[in-house]
Amino acid sequence: MISVTFPDGSKRQFDQSISISDIASNIGTSLGRAALAGMVNGILVDISYIIEQDSNVAIITSEDSDGLSIIRHSTSHMMAQAVKRLFPKVKITIGPVVDNGFYYDFSYTEGFTKDDLINIEECMAQLVREDIPIVREEISREIAIRKFHDLGETYKVEILKGFPEDETISLYHQGDFMDLCRGPHVPSTGKLKVFKLTKLAGAYWKGNSNNEMLQRVYGTAWQNDKALKVYMARLEESERRDHRKYGKDLDLFHHQEEAAGMVFWHDKGWRIFCEVESYIRNVLRKNGYQEVRTPQVVDHSLWKKSGHWNNFGDMIFSTYSENRGYAIKPMNCPCHIQIFNQGLKSYRDLPLRMAEFGSCHRNELSGTLHGLMRLRSFTQDDAHIFCTEDQIQDEVSAFIDLLQDVYIDFGFNDIIIRLSTRPKNRVGSDEVWDKAEYALKEVLNDKNLNWDCLLGEGAFYGPKIEFSLKDCLGRVWQCGTIQVDFSMPERLDATYVAEDGSKQVPVMLHRAILGSLERFIGILIEEHAGALPTWLAPHQAVVIAISQNHIEYAQKVARRLQDIGFRVDIDLRNETIGRKIREHTLLHVPYLVVVGSREAQKDTVAVRTRKGVDLGAMKFDDFVSTLNKDVARRGQIILED
Repeated sequence: MISVTFPDGSKRQFDQSISISDIASNIGTSLGRAALAGMVNGILVDISYIIEQDSNVAIITSEDSDGLSIIRHSTSHMMAQAVKRLFPKVKITIGPVVDNGFYYDFSYTEGFTKDDLINIEECMAQLVREDIPIVREEISREIAIRKFHDLGETYKVEILKGFPEDETISLYHQGDFMDLCRGPHVPSTGKLKVFKLTKLAGAYWKGNSNNEMLQRVYGTAWQNDKALKVYMARLEESERRDHRKYGKDLDLFHHQEEAAGMVFWHDKGWRIFCEVESYIRNVLRKNGYQEVRTPQVVDHSLWKKSGHWNNFGDMIFSTYSENRGYAIKPMNCPCHIQIFNQGLKSYRDLPLRMAEFGSCHRNELSGTLHGLMRLRSFTQDDAHIFCTEDQIQDEVSAFIDLLQDVYIDFGFNDIIIRLSTRPKNRVGSDEVWDKAEYALKEVLNDKNLNWDCLLGEGAFYGPKIEFSLKDCLGRVWQCGTIQVDFSMPERLDATYVAEDGSKQVPVMLHRAILGSLERFIGILIEEHAGALPTWLAPHQAVVIAISQNHIEYAQKVARRLQDIGFRVDIDLRNETIGRKIREHTLLHVPYLVVVGSREAQKDTVAVRTRKGVDLGAMKFDDFVSTLNKDVARRGQIILED
């Protein structure tokens, strides 16, 4: 007799071994038809999986997040099958699930076209109509290598050779197509009815520019047509808001191959960067942070001692001088401990809050680079708090309050909070991890915050709270974080003199509010579709002379505004006033200040907003007051518009 316990606590007894599919049908015919997979004792399995002993079981359908992920992964395989059917010479590589969809990389020297995408979609639709069963097979690594070698799938062979020799390999067959995958997958291609191929891209094999450039095909898949239509509309709006497009159109920044994953900031874009940095710097000073600056290049030995070399070695850029190896700084924390270690510290010095706008470099795979959102060179609003164990909760609580205030100033009110717990690969004892995780949970609960738990997603040195922002399109961006670290200070010999005279190791809190400044600016650009709030806009106003006769007065107005501290441009071109207004409106300048004979005579300005609202003639001081109020509201103006 086998007992199956369901998520609601109910149980069912079965006389013999039984599949997930049969369990679903036993519960109800409709569930049997809707079942895509199962969750057995916390592990996702195919619906063909056989239950042979008492187990906790959940039936996974398309309405579950796991079900949607399985649909997307299976659709990725179906796309590869369609590609092989249409282009037999193509070699397949990998096809993972990504946010809202999937991609598959192919080796195809001729390259795909947009017309090819249409044909691939039509072939996929035919595979759906054929309703081909998807069957799992488990074999040895050597047999799997032989199978793919015989098919000429050299990339799959290379992947398999990276597996341990004694590892059992799972393959999935659907008709004449076979793919390497851990699974699970839907039971047949007939379950994959709602999909759309979205774009083509290039990607190096294994992200290494020394390898072949592959053809990447992106797609999306959903539970129903309505969900797909909503997503495609959101995708269209997201593409319209793409920060890379605004970077070019508004002359903010650019990228180029000679410095892949790095930013060339133009004057206007750098103004935004400096304003964001200045704002955070002032916030930190008001909240008791010291600001420091540490070297960009540090000997390998420090990163090995801190533990970063073993955990981030592939991500670290290295250089060499006089037979010594140096790392180009990937993060700031080990260097901050070096500053803490200078001079004797007492418990009276704690908490010690140390901040740095640290320029960091990480060797991200080329295929993952994306404008400002994913870079190899970036600046963090990084800080570390050295404190006693008793001070952890107060410091974490104060940080959360500070973070929420900052996000409101930038116009973000919807914050998603997640607690990431100990990963498999970590340093430190379970006792230390217990204390660290408990401290973070207590703060979140004491503040009555809604939060979710991400099991096993913590840093290698400690658990963390992650703060993610939801933008106007419903996209989620992970930005802020605070992490409790009992291990690194000890590894790097940090101590303080306790009240009883003994030497103790401080606790280190790693924290950031915005995360990468570049990425946060990219988020802001897309959130506001290029029309940044007045306090962040590269030019807060532009003074426009109606004709060449009004240049002197226009210069006087612009100079007076600049002397007050506003970022002001001036347009003295011999163009029509209509054209000037239109061009600066497209550049999203918050205020257009038009001056002519009447304004010069009365010492006034005619003001209109970038939204086309005519504020009429104003005395200079009245306009200054309007501008000051707008700047002071920061991002909160979004709530009032």
